[in-house]
Amino acid sequence: MADIFPLSEGIFTVGHDKHFVPFNENIHELTDRPTGSLLVEVQPFLVVTKKDVIVFDAGLGFKNKEGILQIHDNIREYGYEPSTVTKVLLSHLHKDHAGCLVFKDDNGLIKTTFPNADYYIYRPEADFALKKGAPSYVIEDIEPLLATSQVKWLDGEEGVIDGYIHFTHSGGHCPQHIVFLVDDGKDKVFYGGDEAPQLKQLKMKYVAKYDYNGKKAMELRMSYAEKGRAEGWKFLFYHDVKHAVAQLA
Repeated sequence: MADIFPLSEGIFTVGHDKHFVPFNENIHELTDRPTGSLLVEVQPFLVVTKKDVIVFDAGLGFKNKEGILQIHDNIREYGYEPSTVTKVLLSHLHKDHAGCLVFKDDNGLIKTTFPNADYYIYRPEADFALKKGAPSYVIEDIEPLLATSQVKWLDGEEGVIDGYIHFTHSGGHCPQHIVFLVDDGKDKVFYGGDEAPQLKQLKMKYVAKYDYNGKKAMELRMSYAEKGRAEGWKFLFYHDVKHAVAQLA
């Protein structure tokens, strides 16, 4: 059985400039933000199986008032340490998903956020990110990790990690986006990154303007919903303000 823990960094608005601005629903008004701004959660996940302690995507890399990485603080609240994470699975390398691959310690040294973990990266996505750069990709957040021995490259249209974690090249939100399905024999946990970022997108059929291939992303969401409903998947929603985890009835 898989235990699932959301690791929210908070709620943000993001506009055409791809800049994530913290949003407090008690004091801020969405109408005061630039036209077209989206309201999103930024929410990595900790999933604990019999084999692994897994982090899905790495967030923005925000720190709390004490200067501690928010993702570290969140993990400790659930009784785990960052050093116990064994795998980091990355759907893609946009800055809100890969902003905390590494960090600077109090001495200014760059360290990997999860020192004992293997970071699983789709090789074509890394190549694309380094060529594309800003504003969607922040190269200085990515390159230091790629220079370490902690990276485990994923290749091909699909594959399996350690016999129970399935990945598939999807390519709807960005050209080299991938999705994951963890099947431990009891639970099936699906992480669709930005191709299934919110519960409502699995229920409503529409093309999102922010997707690289909006029609394909829409069709993928419908296929995820159909299969997930039939097989009892637990969906993890990275950008849903209200629903972190859900199963479709």
